[in-house]
Amino acid sequence: MWHFYNKLLTRGGPEPFPLEGAVESFCSGVLPFGPFYEHVVGYWEESWRRPEEVLFLKYEDLWRESKEQVKKLASFLGKSFSQLDGDGEVEKVLWRSSLDRLKELEVNKSGVGELNHVPNATFFRRGTVGDWKNHLTSQMAQRIDHLTESKLQGTGLSLDD
Repeated sequence: MWHFYNKLLTRGGPEPFPLEGAVESFCSGVLPFGPFYEHVVGYWEESWRRPEEVLFLKYEDLWRESKEQVKKLASFLGKSFSQLDGDGEVEKVLWRSSLDRLKELEVNKSGVGELNHVPNATFFRRGTVGDWKNHLTSQMAQRIDHLTESKLQGTGLSLDD
């Protein structure tokens, strides 16, 4: 989120949003689209109430178990992969939707959203799990960990790095 906002804010303008301020806003729930945890928990709960209508996927799971998660998504959409093809079709989907491939498409390098006028490249970064460790201090990480534990307590949801 911090990287995304900085890409938006520094397009020919102000200084970057300091990380300390971003952590404070995040922990206080003061974000442009509302408090993060309420948003996530709401979708998590709806995925249990209406599993045929709401599929809850975590980026970390997509990263670690790509093939299984793509199959889960296909099943949710009422599609399946051919038994005869093995993982060939799944591999094609993974390649076509890979961050490395998508961020190299010309439309994503130089294109701009029609409604929001945000450069498409703004939506692409590293595509890794756990990069927060390269930016947050141990105090920031502990604060977010404690808040996460508190906000997710009793929901059955856990967020990994």
